[in-house]
Amino acid sequence: MAIVTLILGNSGEGKSYSLKHLDPSQTGVINVVNKPLPFRGGKDFKKLATDSAPKICDALVRSKAPVIVIDDFQYIMSLEYIRGNNQKYEKGAAFDRYNILSYNAFSVFDTAINHVSNDKRVYILAHLQEDNGRQRIKTMGKVLDDKIVLEGLVSTVLQTTLRDDGHFFMTQNNGFNTVKSPEDMFQSELIPNDLNAVDDAICEYYGIAKNPNQQPEQA
Repeated sequence: MAIVTLILGNSGEGKSYSLKHLDPSQTGVINVVNKPLPFRGGKDFKKLATDSAPKICDALVRSKAPVIVIDDFQYIMSLEYIRGNNQKYEKGAAFDRYNILSYNAFSVFDTAINHVSNDKRVYILAHLQEDNGRQRIKTMGKVLDDKIVLEGLVSTVLQTTLRDDGHFFMTQNNGFNTVKSPEDMFQSELIPNDLNAVDDAICEYYGIAKNPNQQPEQA
């Protein structure tokens, strides 16, 4: 199975920027809202622009890239919800609508974890929401929050944080978020928001060859 990592943060805190030092020839980017990457050289990354969960799942399975990035995850749910607002629903159908939204979002995680080939790394970038004073991945409805808990499906959850000296990822839980990482994977509680350095650490920790001898087709 693939190594799936969550990167959480508010808009403008450096989630997308963290792709800057990844090798475009070894990275597939699934761009949910088809926005330009916020750094020079962003055009070198070949992107699949879609917010369709089935298409994203298909791209995850088919991609030969060692690294796959989904940016931004929460729009898979929210855009589908907004498009459905102009439809009339019969009594009880609204509940079914949320179940479908939740299933589609969960299917992306399930595909990445269970159906992407071994040693690939999938990074899922997503926004935050606050729930009872605790920051967690932004979703819609209680099915994913209460029944699934998406952060519980992966071993590593990093979160953006800003300081006077730059943009960073938190690697350890502070009691008010869902951040976590395996023991000794990272040497400090704050690391630069550099997804390539994160990928290096993950490859070293799990004994994965960083760039296999292949010319991957981009996602």
